[in-house]
Amino acid sequence: MRLNHMITAVDTHAGTPMRVITGGIVDVPGATIFEKMLWLQTEGDELRRRMLREPRGYPAMCCNLILPPSDPEADAGFVIMEQTEYPAMSGGNTIAVATVLLETGMLPMQEPLTELLLESPAGLIPIRAECAQGKVTQVTFKNVPAFAIHLDAEINVPHLGMARVDVAWGGMFYVIAEADQFDLELTAQNGAEIARIGEMLRAAAGEQLPVVHPENPEFRNVSISLLSSPPTHPQAHLKNAVTMPTGVVDWNRPATWTGAIDRCPCGTGTCAKMAVLHARGELALDEDFRHEGILGTIFTGRLIGKTKVGAYEAVIPTIGGQAWITGFANYVVDPGDPFPDGFTVGDLWA
Repeated sequence: MRLNHMITAVDTHAGTPMRVITGGIVDVPGATIFEKMLWLQTEGDELRRRMLREPRGYPAMCCNLILPPSDPEADAGFVIMEQTEYPAMSGGNTIAVATVLLETGMLPMQEPLTELLLESPAGLIPIRAECAQGKVTQVTFKNVPAFAIHLDAEINVPHLGMARVDVAWGGMFYVIAEADQFDLELTAQNGAEIARIGEMLRAAAGEQLPVVHPENPEFRNVSISLLSSPPTHPQAHLKNAVTMPTGVVDWNRPATWTGAIDRCPCGTGTCAKMAVLHARGELALDEDFRHEGILGTIFTGRLIGKTKVGAYEAVIPTIGGQAWITGFANYVVDPGDPFPDGFTVGDLWA
């Protein structure tokens, strides 16, 4: 057997499949996890393509690379990779990484509660993991500050019409819209239409509502969409459907007006939604906010404080949820493989 490279990974899900690379890459250049993310984005992007595209991945999958932290206080670092970008932060992926670190023994588990400090590209993320009988049963983390930039902005979505949207940061820049504007029910059965409308909203908002993070200009532009509706779960406050882009929208090619729906309730999306609700006076500090995803699962958010990010009033959110390990694998590249970095085909990919 001839192999160029072997990567060891743990597959998990919190709804959305989230792969966590645990071996095969010792480190990458950069003085901080943020700089390591930039290096991967500009010099090492074949890893993201290799792990997320076919034949090893598929459109709704995310991937994380565990790395040594640069901050001496952190227990581990990680870089998040998605189909079209390297997010500063991701809630579901943070929950998955913490679960893998503890359940595989990479970091020691203390029952009933393990506290960790992880270094993400967005900064240090404090983690509280509830544990029992060797299993992580709940991960709660304090996210980066979230803030609303646009409330009730109107955008013209080609081929769809006018839409009223909010734009907020929760670790990524989200465009947020009420699903009833489009007579759309947020169910798994409506996934194709949700993905179509969500990706069209993202593309139009990116063109018409430019945004830049005031503390790090590398994080700019609306990169993801969230549709919101009343809940179907009796314990939830609201329901959401987040659409992740899988390619570039071309307004002249309807086949590109699609993406992949986040199968989990979306941690950073929940933070962005909470920032919008708080800005409207609809969510106070120290109140639980239970956010339902497309599969009926729930992440629990909470606003624990206020701060400022540049000129923006911001809130400090926490998110709690659970991930499950689904498999352990070694991924390899055969030197004779004509597609070492994977491939996409237009039947599934935009």
